Amino acid sequence: MKNNKILMKEKISYGLGDTASNLIFMMITSYLMYFYTDVFGISAAVVGTLFLIARIFDAINDPIIGLFIDKTNTKWGKSRPYFLWFSIPFALLAVLTFYTPDLSMVGKIVYAYITYNLLNVLYSLINLPLSSLLPSITSNTQERTILNSFRMVGGQIGAFLVNLLALPLVRILGQGNEKNGFLFTMLLFALVGIVMYFQTFKNTRERVVPKNNEVLTLKESFSALKKNLPWWIMLFINFSYWVAFTAKNQSAVYYLKYNFNKPDLVSIINGLGVVMIISMIVIPYVTQRTSKRNTMVLGYAIAILGQIIIYISSFGESVSILIIGTIISYLGLGGVNGLIFAAVADTVDYGEKQTGYRAPGLLSSASSFGVKFGMGLGGAIAAWIMSVNGYISKQSNQSLQTLNAIEFDFIWIPLICAILGILSLLFYKVDESNQE
Repeated sequence: MKNNKILMKEKISYGLGDTASNLIFMMITSYLMYFYTDVFGISAAVVGTLFLIARIFDAINDPIIGLFIDKTNTKWGKSRPYFLWFSIPFALLAVLTFYTPDLSMVGKIVYAYITYNLLNVLYSLINLPLSSLLPSITSNTQERTILNSFRMVGGQIGAFLVNLLALPLVRILGQGNEKNGFLFTMLLFALVGIVMYFQTFKNTRERVVPKNNEVLTLKESFSALKKNLPWWIMLFINFSYWVAFTAKNQSAVYYLKYNFNKPDLVSIINGLGVVMIISMIVIPYVTQRTSKRNTMVLGYAIAILGQIIIYISSFGESVSILIIGTIISYLGLGGVNGLIFAAVADTVDYGEKQTGYRAPGLLSSASSFGVKFGMGLGGAIAAWIMSVNGYISKQSNQSLQTLNAIEFDFIWIPLICAILGILSLLFYKVDESNQE
């Protein structure tokens, strides 16, 4: 099994799963805070609290779903059937999240809480299996790195399409009505996503199974976490990465509108995330010469440089320097994001080696939990900082204090998280050569 090569069709189909996820996920990451505050009419403080409470719920929800995956035993495997079962409900909830019923303020808040939290549950049921599928496709760590690169490239294609097309589609499909524009745009992305999820289900295979294909007990599943420090480190890396990414993406529309006075740049700046594909394509070649850890440290260092250049661009509002800094920052982030899931997959093997128990579902919940908790806390922090510092929605001129808060969200939160990521990786010492 360790020498088997995965066919191109399966690699592409695996990548399509993340393309589908990002068609919906990036709408949430980049535009949901703006949608809630400036379209649906909920205050930034309430939105921040919503994001945080949803993450507390995820702390319970994701490990439970991970355990369910480990206990699933069908003719399609443990992870694949979830694409068949939950892709349509996930897409439906995504559309309902961007629906704007005519309700009182309390009604709007209740509606947002229900739809957003249900969406997060379904996101776990569709995206966590995508992570747990990786260590089940192959036990060859280099093949996993390549497969993960296909996933990350597929995800970035989805993100690029959203960042490039979302706001223009909102204008075209809404014909001046942002409520209809966001709803119809989300409906379009959701329908395309369903088709892609079905391709992932159809064309992937689970080959690596636990010894005797046993179903682990609850105690045995959690035993896979014992002595698994690399897993805890990757949980933190995933969490801090998405705090940074979400705070930056959610605040981009505000930063470019109020700080940079160029709201038309939003689609361009967010769309530059596509350059992460370059890093993700290069990653398999880099990891043949050095470790995953060193590659991620390099990625963080490049991202820090990019954020510093973005800060420099604020002096004189230089668009060219802003674009250069953004490209460099995304190239660095691509070097980190392109390896997180592959590194988590390695911790599944590491946990089995240390304890004798293989629990890909539970351990892969680090990916889903880290993404959602980081995304929620990043959005919450960004919203709270803006609210505490006097942000007023739809007001053309914000106070200097508010502008500084928006700048902190867009520039300094990602930089701080990158520094913390480097520090945590110093303790990540998985001997990859022993896993090949």
